[in-house]
Amino acid sequence: MPAGATFNRLHDVMQNITNFQSSSYEDYHLYKFDLSEENIRVTNDEEASLNNLSIVVKKPKGLKIDHYLEKYGVINYTYDFGDNWELDIKLEGIVDDYYFGYPTLLEGAETAPPEDIGGLPSYYEFLEIYHDDKHPNYEEIKAWSKEQGFQEYDPDHINAMLKFIQYKKTEWDKINHQNYRIIDDKYRK
Repeated sequence: MPAGATFNRLHDVMQNITNFQSSSYEDYHLYKFDLSEENIRVTNDEEASLNNLSIVVKKPKGLKIDHYLEKYGVINYTYDFGDNWELDIKLEGIVDDYYFGYPTLLEGAETAPPEDIGGLPSYYEFLEIYHDDKHPNYEEIKAWSKEQGFQEYDPDHINAMLKFIQYKKTEWDKINHQNYRIIDDKYRK
């Protein structure tokens, strides 16, 4: 991700690299980033400060992630308080030569769960049926997954979607391109 991202943008990225369907424009579920070392919770949950007065609650739109990731190396992200998806976002490195104004998926694996699957045990059950065309619920699960916008892992599709999450100006004068078509880039294959 380019430097200067807010927690709101990080949430958008998490939604785009998974099969979840919430974004900062239309929050489908509640989410939070726990910064327990500083007694801070960054969330879209309007009632969070009412429920726990011992934690400082901040809104995700204005607060930037850089300081927290650099200081602690990991930020815990929880999405959908019912299914309770917990993901650790880890800083793996800082580079000075990323000139794009949007995030990029460098590597990944496996398919993320569909929205509203019901948590990890239900996701495993879903995968078993989804990949077994002889299962009696196969057609039903395929139809449901399509309604949910479920997609198999596809890094090209994910990167195409991430290009819409622009929050900085792309520095085209520092990128090898022809008419804004990238010729080569060490961060993309």
